[in-house]
Amino acid sequence: MLTITSFSAQLIKDPFGILPGYRYEFLLDIAVPEDDELYSEQGLYIRAIYRVEPERAGLMKYEIFERDTQKYLEYDLEDDEVAAVEAFCKEHLAEAE
Repeated sequence: MLTITSFSAQLIKDPFGILPGYRYEFLLDIAVPEDDELYSEQGLYIRAIYRVEPERAGLMKYEIFERDTQKYLEYDLEDDEVAAVEAFCKEHLAEAE
């Protein structure tokens, strides 16, 4: 299971008003156990896009990167980890505005 150690969040500007609702980018520093296949000595972070529309809100997508190298890792989080990331974004949404 991953642990979110720090984060930053910001509203993504849509200068043309094409997309309905709002999009927020979260950069989540994470720690994972050494025995996890996701583990990297370089450190890891997740770039998550969280959508807020009048009728729904939720995690749109996420990407995992090595911290030091900025290398994209093609791993999928487990369902409970995705739910934890989504809940974290929802809980900290007010800090992005």
